[in-house]
Amino acid sequence: MTDTEQLKTNSNYVPHFLEKFAFGMGDFWTSIAYNAMATYLTMFYTDIVGISAGTAAMILLSVRFIIAVWDLIVGVLVDRTKSKEGKARPWVLKAGILFGISFILLFTNPFAGSNSPMAVVYAFGIYFVVNFFYSAVNIPYGSLNSLITSNINQRTTLNVYRMLIANVGSVLLSLIAMPFINLFPAKSPMGWGLLFGFIGVLIPFGYYFTYKFTKERVTPVAENDDTPKEVISLKRQFGSLFKNKYWWITTIFGLANWIYQGIANGMNAYIAKYVLNDSNLMSILGVATVLPVVIGLPFSGAIIQKVGKRNAAIGGLVIIILASLVILINPYSETVIVTSILLRAVGLVPVSAASNPMLTDVIDFGEWKYGFRSDGLVFSANSFGMKIGMGLSSAMVAWVLALSHYNGQLAHQSGYTLTSILNAFTWVPVAVSVFMIILMIFYDLDKKNKQISQDLAARGEGQGN
Repeated sequence: MTDTEQLKTNSNYVPHFLEKFAFGMGDFWTSIAYNAMATYLTMFYTDIVGISAGTAAMILLSVRFIIAVWDLIVGVLVDRTKSKEGKARPWVLKAGILFGISFILLFTNPFAGSNSPMAVVYAFGIYFVVNFFYSAVNIPYGSLNSLITSNINQRTTLNVYRMLIANVGSVLLSLIAMPFINLFPAKSPMGWGLLFGFIGVLIPFGYYFTYKFTKERVTPVAENDDTPKEVISLKRQFGSLFKNKYWWITTIFGLANWIYQGIANGMNAYIAKYVLNDSNLMSILGVATVLPVVIGLPFSGAIIQKVGKRNAAIGGLVIIILASLVILINPYSETVIVTSILLRAVGLVPVSAASNPMLTDVIDFGEWKYGFRSDGLVFSANSFGMKIGMGLSSAMVAWVLALSHYNGQLAHQSGYTLTSILNAFTWVPVAVSVFMIILMIFYDLDKKNKQISQDLAARGEGQGN
């Protein structure tokens, strides 16, 4: 096959069902791990281990900020990886194993309930290691979308599979977690350790499935000829990244999105346990958070192709704002809370479906404008923003609890604490969504994608002749 033929194949390749499913299965485990950390870890620290909310905030925020720098390093390493399996898949396989092993220990703490400083040291250390390997597997996994095919519509389809399967994982976790944990004594860490330890055992098998049944086909146009390959310096890579306004927009958009989701998901446990007075309702709230996403994602690709990524995202954010205001009707009503969460999830469908395809467009724009691809660096730099967002949202949950005088050892919280929890649950998503809409106003890459794809294909044909 000639270089030109190879480029055309890459541009038009349609992945078969098994490959799409295998790609999506990677995010099944990523989603379970993320939701475990975003939704349950703060409560495990405060209510089971006995760490104060303020200290928990310090752990969650400091680790995320440190790991955010590691994300950039991973991205550079992925871009420089050369192997027969590609540059991302080897990372998915090897880092996936280490991530699973470390996750087994996340919801354990031999110093739980002892009031010993070692409880904090242990929590910090394990949380750091888990996030270290989480980045090492998740960044190359995210890069796979742009490496499997160059076809813009197929990338959107891959993302739909990814988000659909990821949210199935979220639903399963929501259905199982609290009912299983509640089988054990109220302050016992055993249920937490058994459940999440078992998940950790399964994680490597899931990533192996992704590794086994996916294939990297896309290479930079500059690599499709027989001329000596130029090694792109870090200065040039980062320079092109920082000059790419669309990278800034998508990265800040992703940061804000993770702040929204972190606050919304992180507060669910406290809404169920203390506002609605039934921790088992966490399962219902968790399912309500993701069920509309599971149902809506199969239709999101057609919507995005019709109205564009930007317009789809803006429409979803407007729905999230209106859905959040529904809580004001009666914030102590289970029906009102569930309705608001369901409607928020409807709005999240186009936002989630558009997010990753926007990143692949950013990568293509960078290659079109600067002459080389930086798949790993773009995804890692975006992951940098994601980690900051996840860290801030997790810390914000803990800060709200600390400032509202939350005490995890009490069966009931004060009215001031409940009001603070509800205010954060309602108004933070509104403010963040407004900010994200403003960002999307400046994202006009949808209009340029067709020409960019044609130009890149033409360059490949020119080099192939």
